[in-house]
Amino acid sequence: MAHTGLQPSVDVWLLVRERPVPLQGATRELADVLATRHGPGFAVWHTDEFVFGVGDGQLFLRTLGGADVAPPKVVCVRQMPGSMSHDREVTLLRHLERMGATLLNPLNAQLVCRNKIWQAQELALAGLPVPHTLSYATAPLEGVVRTSRLGTPCVVKSVTGHKGKQVFLAPDAHLLRSVAGALAQGTPHLFQEYVAHSHGRDLRLIVVDGEPVAAAVRTSGNGGLASNIAQGGAATLCLGRYPEAEDLAVRAAQAVGLAIAGVDLLFTADGTHTICELNAVPGWRSQMTAVAPAIADCVDRRLATWTQTRARPGTD
Repeated sequence: MAHTGLQPSVDVWLLVRERPVPLQGATRELADVLATRHGPGFAVWHTDEFVFGVGDGQLFLRTLGGADVAPPKVVCVRQMPGSMSHDREVTLLRHLERMGATLLNPLNAQLVCRNKIWQAQELALAGLPVPHTLSYATAPLEGVVRTSRLGTPCVVKSVTGHKGKQVFLAPDAHLLRSVAGALAQGTPHLFQEYVAHSHGRDLRLIVVDGEPVAAAVRTSGNGGLASNIAQGGAATLCLGRYPEAEDLAVRAAQAVGLAIAGVDLLFTADGTHTICELNAVPGWRSQMTAVAPAIADCVDRRLATWTQTRARPGTD
């Protein structure tokens, strides 16, 4: 979408990654629903279309062509937190938030989801079940994999990985130590308890404003550990089949402050579930027809709250 000249104010944005990546799948579906519902009050923007800063004591946002852009009331973010740069996309989101826009999801919640250890911290403090997890700050990786309290088999993940990438199963300490030197050093890894009962299988739930609106059992397409659809897995819809899991997913989303969440649960041997991870920008299958309308309803509620807040005496 081209943006030239003085930009009119609109209520709702869908903010997506830099061009030329086209809108696809769930993001395209959501854009269509929001466009139908809000008409000219809706716009799609890419993160590479802006410059922003401060001038005369005010925050400003402009197009590359120099046109001033008024911040919207609500920004629905479709940029994977795991792929965000703190000094790039995160700074843009912070700028929009400081200009008065309401982000879905809130920036703090997206930052938590950007780091799998941050997620585990919040979930554990909320008393929710998570597999035993170990990570590190600046300790050398070769030393971390030799610590006496690190058990195997374990699942190794980059703390900022997404879509099932940078995940593998280390069956024993020997293999773990032998591959340590080959792991990327720029981003820490985590070492997580292997839940054998859920190998190649998990339960993905999508929660919107505290309500489960979609669920699917995902299974690996090749017998491997990861069951992500992006890695070739298959999905069987199952909303309502696992009420205990749906309640757990709602509590997990609330624990990290997500209004819109993809919650991945693992199956345990005792018939319950433990939390694998949360996603602030979940994708969904085309058969999950309730998701996009539920997110649009969430946007409408934030619009109403924004308007009510600004209408109160003494507010701007």
